[in-house]
Amino acid sequence: MASQTLGGGFEIHPALAGFRVRNHAPRGFHSIRASLAMPLWQTRYRTRLRLSDAAVVVGAAVAAFALDAALPAGSSGHPGLVSSVAVPAVVAMVWIAALAAQGSYDLRIVGHDLTEYRRVLGATWTSVSLLVLVAWLTALVEVRDVLVQAVAFPLGLAGLITSRYAWRRWVLRTRRRGAGCMTSVLVVGHRERAERVIRLLNDSPEQGIVVVGACLPADEAPSGDGTRSDGTRPRDAVPGDEVGGVPVLGDLSRVGEAAALVRASAVAVSASGRITTDVVRRLGWQLERVGVDLMLTTELADVEASRVTVAPASGISLLHVAAPRFDGQKFRVKQVMDWVLAALLTLLVLPVLVGVGLAVVLTSKGALFYLSERVGREGRIFRMVKFRTMHSGADRAVPALAAVNEAAGPLFKVRADPRVTRVGRILRRYSLDELPQLLNVLCGHMSLVGPRPALPHEVAAYEQRMRRRLLVKPGMTGLWQVSGRSDLPWDEAVRLDVYYAENWTPLLDLQILAETAHAVVSGRGAY
Repeated sequence: MASQTLGGGFEIHPALAGFRVRNHAPRGFHSIRASLAMPLWQTRYRTRLRLSDAAVVVGAAVAAFALDAALPAGSSGHPGLVSSVAVPAVVAMVWIAALAAQGSYDLRIVGHDLTEYRRVLGATWTSVSLLVLVAWLTALVEVRDVLVQAVAFPLGLAGLITSRYAWRRWVLRTRRRGAGCMTSVLVVGHRERAERVIRLLNDSPEQGIVVVGACLPADEAPSGDGTRSDGTRPRDAVPGDEVGGVPVLGDLSRVGEAAALVRASAVAVSASGRITTDVVRRLGWQLERVGVDLMLTTELADVEASRVTVAPASGISLLHVAAPRFDGQKFRVKQVMDWVLAALLTLLVLPVLVGVGLAVVLTSKGALFYLSERVGREGRIFRMVKFRTMHSGADRAVPALAAVNEAAGPLFKVRADPRVTRVGRILRRYSLDELPQLLNVLCGHMSLVGPRPALPHEVAAYEQRMRRRLLVKPGMTGLWQVSGRSDLPWDEAVRLDVYYAENWTPLLDLQILAETAHAVVSGRGAY
């Protein structure tokens, strides 16, 4: 989820929100401080984004110019739709400027969620609209000279999204290796709450935030010899006190000093009864002097940024969370996307379907397809089709293998499942056994992207939270597929499915489809 601006230079981080705070530094002061405080990797990353975007945009504009130059002159005698190299140059400059103006290089949103892609789309649309309007209202450039760049815009847009996605993958790999690209944060709050925030952030390195220290209220923070500021010693305090595995650097009066000491880029404040609005305001004044951003925590979780808005009120800011919708225009768009893409994919993989089918039939006895009853949207039962990957009668062997079940919850999974055929292991590793589910998508039973298709006995054991997965169609792939597949803990798989059901967008579907290709090739978590 993207950060939400509260005003005055303070933001709410993805899962960090709550109070409204202000600061009154002179105009322009914050941008100077931000650039000085920005970690080196962020400066380099932003520069790389700008260079790759410029290369893509210029390349697309030049490609459109070259294509038009290669076309024969029209009947009007015009030598080509682009009469001068100035037009693609202007297109490139306007497009690059629009990307900057739309905030697509704001590192609070870059790499975090789909907001980055939305801003790239918005900048592209703004560029098209502006250029056509200028061409129509003035005689400086002919409209037809601009319209030929219609070739450049879809080409460039595809290139921009692809390059942004590639940079994201590079950052994610770097973070998972522990090789950098992390933002240092200092946590402020009561010991119990601070420990929870530290655990949530430090256990998810892919989010790019690492907690490097903590400051606790005066009655919980030890001094250098382990005593509180009032001279007493907390029961669990020792010299070099820690909370959640990070050092306690002092009390609330030393937050600014501690943040500067550990070179933190931001301070995350976990609100409570004693950490009041006035305390947060004073913290903001401390951080203003050392050029560190302020983030405020909230228990709001698993809500996509587009559903959250900040509504200012007298003395406070209200977070408005739009209720999820499970019907309407957005889902009609999804149906059209599913059918069109499934039809195209079926045609493209038809030779693979034939080859896999022959391999299944020729290497083991039994039917070509395995039909399984699954629960679809709103609890409707349908028959899901897959290539058979097990020996005949495999379902009857489940009770005998119950003792070696490696899955949690109602799932049944065994890594070295003796029921799987040799060909079946290959098909499962690369998800080739699931290709026939394209027929389920074309018939309207499933979606290309959605929650994992559940068995009836699994649904019977669902609690209320899990049943929200049934508000949308199950999918051939989904967040569970690109996040680890069978390696995922059951609770995490459920959380991802519920998150998808409540926060689905067309852009999220496209992102998941793109990441599915990588997950399938790697074979990670498939058995």
